[in-house]
Order: sequence, then C-alpha cells, then structure tokens
Amino acid sequence: MSMSIPYELNGRSDQKRRTRGALVAAARELVVNGETPTVEAAAEAASISRTTAYRYFPNQRALLVAAHPETGAASLLPDNAPEDPAARLDLVVDRFTRSNVENEAQQRTMLRLSLEADPVERAQLPLRQGRAIKWIEEALAPLHAEMSDNAVHRLALAIRSATGIESLAWLTDVAGLSRRDARKLMRWSAQAMLQSAMADVNGEMTNR
Repeated sequence: MSMSIPYELNGRSDQKRRTRGALVAAARELVVNGETPTVEAAAEAASISRTTAYRYFPNQRALLVAAHPETGAASLLPDNAPEDPAARLDLVVDRFTRSNVENEAQQRTMLRLSLEADPVERAQLPLRQGRAIKWIEEALAPLHAEMSDNAVHRLALAIRSATGIESLAWLTDVAGLSRRDARKLMRWSAQAMLQSAMADVNGEMTNR
C-alpha cells in the first residue's frame, strides 16, 4: 500500500518550505489586522499564485490551523523550576496568559473556528489539543503526593477554564478589564483554586 506524501515534502523541499512559510506568515499578518484570511487572500498577500497556494492548503480551515501560534512547547516551566506548586503554577499561568494576549487575534480566530466546527474538526484544532492542561498538570505535579491523579486533573481543568482565551475574551469584552488587569485576575483565580483544593485535602486529613 502506498502512502500519500505531503506536497511540500515531495521534491524541492527547501523551496516548498519557504513557500509554505510565506503563506502562513501572510495569513498571520491578515489575522493580526482583523481579517479571517482565505487561501486566496493569503496567496495574494504573499505574491503566490492561487493554484500553488491550494497545493499547500486545500481550504481555509487548514490554512488557519497552520497560522495558529506555536503551541507545541513541551513545558512552560524553566529548567530550574521550584518545587512549590503555587510558585510553579504562577510561572505557567503567567507564560500562558501572556502568550494568549500576545497572540490574541489568532487565538480568537481559532476560538471562533472551534465553536463552529463539527466534533471531528474541533478535535483537530490546536485550541482543543489539551496542551495547556498538560502544562498546568506539570505545574501541579508535586500535589500527586497528597492528591489522586483524578483530583489533580480536575484541578487542572478548572484552572484552564479560568485562564484561557475564552476567559480573556470575557474579561475584556464583557467585564471591561484591561488586558493587564485580566491577566492579573486570571493568575489570582488560578492561585485561589489551588489554595481551595489544598485546603480540602488538609481538611480531609484532619478529619481522619
């Protein structure tokens, strides 16, 4: 059985990587300017023919997924990360919320796409890959000595729900906060959830 080879990997790969990169860069620039780019618009902005552009991105959704900010980092913790879960969590949430603000236009576009997509498409979008949950769970790793895996995962989900692009959009658009104040509130919310979870654990231990 033969396997399909992506167009950009089949001959003249260096040139094709440059072409693909130019299309992605053009799409990102259009998003930053408030547009939701089509393949045709990205091709025009990158001075690339429409026919060529469609060889790389068969539809708008594929282009926008590629133009989404890089979220493949394995960790948001520094190499010398502290052991204290509160300090670890604040480092992760600080970097996560800063990235959301710096890439807000792209993040909002991906949020809209995730709300419009069917379940299969939604699962393939970068915003729905659970990367942030893994980063938060890594920050909370020291809690495994006191909490079950399910409890730590549940806490990570709660913190993610209060610190992502969805929360940023609500805090700025509805609550009227500045982005700086929104980030401060999201960091506070993360710490409040952590303290509440730890208090529950300590209470259970006291009552035994």
